[in-house]
Amino acid sequence: MAALCISFLFLLLFCLVFSLPTGRNSICGYKSCPATNPSMLNVHLVPHTHDDVGWLKTVDQYYYGDRNYIQHAGVQYILDSVIDQLQKDPARRFIYVETAFFYRWWRQQSQDTRRIVTQLVNEGRLEFINGGWCMSDEATTHYSAVIDQMTLGLRFLNDTFGECGRPLVAWHIDPFGHAREHASIFAQMGYDGFFFGRLDYQDKARRMKTKEMEMLWRASESLTPPLADLFTGVLPNGYNPPEGFCWDQSCNDAPIRDDPDLEDYNVDEIVQRFLNVSYNQAAFYKTNHIIMTMGSDFQYENANLWYKNMDKLIKYVNALQAKGSKVNVLYSTPSCYLQELNLANLTWPLKTDDFFPYADDAHDFWTGYFTSRPALKLYERLSNSRLQTCNQLEVLGGPKSTSGPFGEGDSDTMKRAMGVAQHHDAVSGTEKQHVAYDYARRLATGWAHCEVLVRNSLAVLSGSESPRVFCENLNISVCPLTESSQKFSMNVYNPLGRTVSWPVRLPVNGSLYNVTDSNGKAVDSQVVLRSKSTQQVRRNRGYAKGELVFQVEAPPLGYTTYIISMLKDEPPASSTKPTVTRSIQNKFLKVNFDDTTGLLSSLTNLETNQTIRLTQNFYWYNASAGNNKESHQTSGAYIFRPNSSDPFVINKTAEIQTVTVSSTVQEVTQWFSPWVSQVVRLYEGHRELELEWTVGPVPIADGLGKEVITRLDTDIESSDYFYTDSNGREVLERRKDYRPTWDLKQTEPIAGNYYPINSRAYIKDDKHQLTVVTDRSQGASSIYNGSLEIMLHRRLLYDDFRGVGEPLSEPGEFFDGLVARGRLLLALTPPKMAADVHRPLAQGMVLQPLLSFQDGTPLANTKLEFSGLQAALPPAVHLLTLSQWDKDSVLIRLEHQYQAKESETHSQPVTVNLQKLFSTLEVLGASEMSLGANQWKEDMNRLQWNTAKASLPLSLSAKDPSPWEVTLNPMEIRTFLLRVRQL
Repeated sequence: MAALCISFLFLLLFCLVFSLPTGRNSICGYKSCPATNPSMLNVHLVPHTHDDVGWLKTVDQYYYGDRNYIQHAGVQYILDSVIDQLQKDPARRFIYVETAFFYRWWRQQSQDTRRIVTQLVNEGRLEFINGGWCMSDEATTHYSAVIDQMTLGLRFLNDTFGECGRPLVAWHIDPFGHAREHASIFAQMGYDGFFFGRLDYQDKARRMKTKEMEMLWRASESLTPPLADLFTGVLPNGYNPPEGFCWDQSCNDAPIRDDPDLEDYNVDEIVQRFLNVSYNQAAFYKTNHIIMTMGSDFQYENANLWYKNMDKLIKYVNALQAKGSKVNVLYSTPSCYLQELNLANLTWPLKTDDFFPYADDAHDFWTGYFTSRPALKLYERLSNSRLQTCNQLEVLGGPKSTSGPFGEGDSDTMKRAMGVAQHHDAVSGTEKQHVAYDYARRLATGWAHCEVLVRNSLAVLSGSESPRVFCENLNISVCPLTESSQKFSMNVYNPLGRTVSWPVRLPVNGSLYNVTDSNGKAVDSQVVLRSKSTQQVRRNRGYAKGELVFQVEAPPLGYTTYIISMLKDEPPASSTKPTVTRSIQNKFLKVNFDDTTGLLSSLTNLETNQTIRLTQNFYWYNASAGNNKESHQTSGAYIFRPNSSDPFVINKTAEIQTVTVSSTVQEVTQWFSPWVSQVVRLYEGHRELELEWTVGPVPIADGLGKEVITRLDTDIESSDYFYTDSNGREVLERRKDYRPTWDLKQTEPIAGNYYPINSRAYIKDDKHQLTVVTDRSQGASSIYNGSLEIMLHRRLLYDDFRGVGEPLSEPGEFFDGLVARGRLLLALTPPKMAADVHRPLAQGMVLQPLLSFQDGTPLANTKLEFSGLQAALPPAVHLLTLSQWDKDSVLIRLEHQYQAKESETHSQPVTVNLQKLFSTLEVLGASEMSLGANQWKEDMNRLQWNTAKASLPLSLSAKDPSPWEVTLNPMEIRTFLLRVRQL
């Protein structure tokens, strides 16, 4: 009992000491909203700018206004001008979204300017909307990276402005389709509403007719309503002002000329046109309130132009009220508009699916960017894994992690780089080539800072300050240390909360090695000849003749060490090309190949005694081409438009080049063409089949752009249904040529059936489920019954007229075209067992072990193994976040990684004891926060909405049994700020 009282005391003191700041003397938020007129049509003018965090120019170029010959844009001048203009009239409002830009601007301001800005924020006249580091893409981002970038931006706003800096509304006006998981994230972060600008043209036309442009989005099938319910509105003009009412220096619309003595006096004309626009817009919405976005891309560099004309518009339109007009115009914000919708107390339609795919016309499906720039997409995903490792080791290693034997290291640089990479023109692949290079450079710089931190932390935890190297090019079998050293050690850090078994492939030049684990036990290993597929991407880098293959096992949230010694310093023996390759198998799976074609022919799960016919091959769609949008819509960075529904097969047969059968791995190298190859692998002890594909350089000498896919054809009776994940979390059902929300008129039978996948897709029938886990975001579809196709690479010769202004033709390292390499993991299971396999498989792909190497043998006092947890987490629980918050506190997120009812074993509530989590940290206090970590959970008080359908929970949510024991229900993420002490 005494211990429990002390715990409560610590908790109370912790909440008092670590309470979040609030604005003093503030009337921000809903309290600051201007009065409206209930008997009139209220037109909410929302002054805003949309500032892409990189697109046609880099982040730096956009901020400083550099290279204006590409696009005239200078964010620093926008903020300067807006702040100046807001001071001139207390009625004026402005919203700002991209914290990455505001953070940079704020750091450059004087104390006087900061005081002015703070006052504007406290008065609700400058309001932050969305508030993430960027406005993230929704199709190609992983939920963990989205949560991180939102937290980064929200924390800065909270630390700088307190409660008045907390955004109330999510604002995704430009992303090209909208994911259900994003809506769920926003709801759990405490947002009251969500507005966006883009949705399918058919969907929009139907919603306008039925007045369903605003709705309640139920964004989870597992979380009990209203936890993931989010009011959602579609903006009437994308995010632009109504036609004729753009008064930026970049616009050509007429200003309001209000001197009646002048010949070109136009007040009456403009006012009447505005009244017409207002009534026309109101016809598609349910209340007597409408919103108008007064701004666009990088506007308000000269804010005086906008405000001077909007002042006049408000004055002259409202003056007509004395003559009987029923239109009331006011400066407003999205949150003030949202409040009026809530006060209307109406019943709103319910939305339960998502907004993919997005098309802006009959043949213009924005489904190409699901795959555009595949190498950048992979680099972003790997960088996310590295950032989580960096964050964790900063906590586990203590203060010496950031300032230790290897110098000053930090995780902040990587956090900001990853925040920028989530932008809807970054990881999406829809930026200019020089901007893509800049995103990759930022990630590399971030990792360089993290590398120092990781070296310091591992030195603290292991007791060894020997130099440590990281091999960045293991995927192409290049690592100078392992290629040249006779004896070296390998540290394997595992960022997951469970023990992992992971296959390691190290480039070597010997033929025989001895591998021992941290206990000195010999580990089975094999040197295999480096495949020709590896040579395809290596070119002239590295000189390894073979690859040393063995399995490692690393403890949860910890590391282990392997010692590798060369026994035979001679080239590995060559593999001979077999005349017949019938099958490879381990104790879990068997894979058959066709004797004639060399292609896969069947897959068998030996545990469940299941066999499916499985043929896999590579194809390419011929990209539509044209010199202008009016004559023919082309494929490009955004748009996928093949000129035929039938793809070209790259080769009907696969040449079997090598077959390796060993105690560690069995693999078959298939050669389809000089630019397409694959290795089919079965690792010992693994329940998944690995397909390591290599595509490129994609040839264009024939004058044809190509969109390369791999297609898996099976005898599974999928009946036009397939399933894709939403940002790596919940899975959504898809159906060919169908939309749940409206009667689809399908105009593009291929592109119109493509959906984004972030970590998995599958097809199934009553007995069999084939799940494919991916290593990055890609586009996927099921065009035929029993078929699943995934787009791997794109190289195109024309722009698609959506603004980027250049073809998607990445030059690659040698300027002859990009070579992309990746992995697909295939699992065959009964449907009821599938989630038990693909959930941990996908998490393992997202959070991969980090390998580091030291030459020679570890010193005698080196600690060879370590775990930051007292015990492995339960299988259903994933440690989503472990990050240093300040000197004495850390931020953690625990999530239940299973959906309701998807697993007979794991779709149940799970309880975790916070005080018994960590092996090196004593938890002194804990306080629960919103998902965005900018609000105490107990203070969250979201607006409530009425919907036609009752909110019936799937099951009763389990409660916490004690203050330290927290219960996670299916798909629930819980965020805590822990006060800790290093042990």
